[in-house]
Amino acid sequence: MKDALTIVARIEAKPDQVEFVTSELLKVMEPTRAEAGCLQYDLHQDNENPAVFLMFENWETRDLWQDHMNSDHLKAFREAVGDALAGIVVSEMSQIA
Repeated sequence: MKDALTIVARIEAKPDQVEFVTSELLKVMEPTRAEAGCLQYDLHQDNENPAVFLMFENWETRDLWQDHMNSDHLKAFREAVGDALAGIVVSEMSQIA
């Protein structure tokens, strides 16, 4: 799809908050996968460092991803985990091959 958008989000929990962040991430999976434009929404956890998560997402358009970013469940996630995260990096990407 020409306008499709891939998101790769690297989320790192503080070492003592891994279990909490995991539970909060799992809460957003089902409602996000039901959103308009969500083609793929997969959560991964690093095998060597369980505090590191990778969210791999594919959206029909950037506008639909922006709707997701403004959704109530994602706002609730951000509020819940704010102090529990060591960092988050979100990359917007386009498939080229």
